[in-house]
Amino acid sequence: MATDIKDTAHAVEAAAVMRLLPGRPRLLALGEPTHGEDTLLDLRNELFRQLVEQEGYRTIAIESDCMMGLVVDDHISSGAGTLDEVMEHGFSHGFGASAANRELVRWMRAHNDGRPASERLRFAGFDGPLEITGAASPRQSLTALHGYLSATVGVDLLPCSADALDRLLGADDRWTDPAAMMDPTRSVGQSAEARELRLLADDLVALLDAQTPHLISATSREDWDQARLYGRTATGLLRYHFWMADTSPARMTRLVGLRDQMMADNLLAVAARGPVLVHAHNSHLQREKSTMRMGGLPLEWWSAGALVSARLGEEYAFLATALGTIRHQGVDTPPADTVEGLLYALPQGHYVVDARRLAAALGDTRPALRASPYFGYAPLDPAHLAGSDGILFVKDVPQR
Repeated sequence: MATDIKDTAHAVEAAAVMRLLPGRPRLLALGEPTHGEDTLLDLRNELFRQLVEQEGYRTIAIESDCMMGLVVDDHISSGAGTLDEVMEHGFSHGFGASAANRELVRWMRAHNDGRPASERLRFAGFDGPLEITGAASPRQSLTALHGYLSATVGVDLLPCSADALDRLLGADDRWTDPAAMMDPTRSVGQSAEARELRLLADDLVALLDAQTPHLISATSREDWDQARLYGRTATGLLRYHFWMADTSPARMTRLVGLRDQMMADNLLAVAARGPVLVHAHNSHLQREKSTMRMGGLPLEWWSAGALVSARLGEEYAFLATALGTIRHQGVDTPPADTVEGLLYALPQGHYVVDARRLAAALGDTRPALRASPYFGYAPLDPAHLAGSDGILFVKDVPQR
């Protein structure tokens, strides 16, 4: 069986990845089992360069705030802002501190310099404006949508004025109170003002859709597409805040599911403009249901990858990343009876594995699920092998 497993391993190259797939996918999703390791992001960067040069990919989407991502995209497209400013204001979750993310932005900007718009690379954050401690105010996205429509269709067709919107939104710290994540009574998401804002946001999005031909000709398809992002974000945030204020047992399940639904909607929108490399946690990109425990309760929901895969079929492909060791986090050599242990026995430092051939090579052997001593690392579930198109295996993550 060791020989069979060795035969499934290939160099981490775009050509090797494409040989695993029936054709070039519109969304090629590369997962990671932990955040914050530049070793994994360096491999992502190199794979993206090869996909750009060899396969015609033009966009990378990462698990970061979709509104903040506009800052990065503007910089790599036009040179707006300094690199330091972009890294500070263009990423959520602390990802702007990553040297590998900084190098990605620098390389994309250099690649675009002097190229026509049709050949330029694009960047997208596809997460909602959400953090573990809570959600952003819907002000930015809602007022941006209102402003776009008022400038293009006129105020007579709008359901409310900008001043009325501002009064209903109130102070932003009402929306961003971190205590609301664990205490629904601290959330304003089911207040009379929030309920009215949900109706107004729905009306604004409906007006955006109804005026599509005029809006594209009066502005541009790019501006219209960005306005659609404002609409998705505003309605998604208001829905998220509504469920933050809920007191039923379904509250947390709805919140984690809504986050992935927002991610899926953003990915489908990005995919509409051409092939995309997507990078996020394995749990957001897998085809199977995602699970976790929060506050002692088991949660289960469909991931963004599962939702997008159901829509795109073979135009969605997923490579999970698995790790051997992260010794600075206490993750040592994997047990031999786990998938990671079997792959760790191979000599290469990192490689791509044909997941389905690996599952066939294992036959009736059922690898154990690896236990993680570090809460920030999620081992590969052997039951998910058949749902992956490939596995990127990294033998050892070096000390930082």
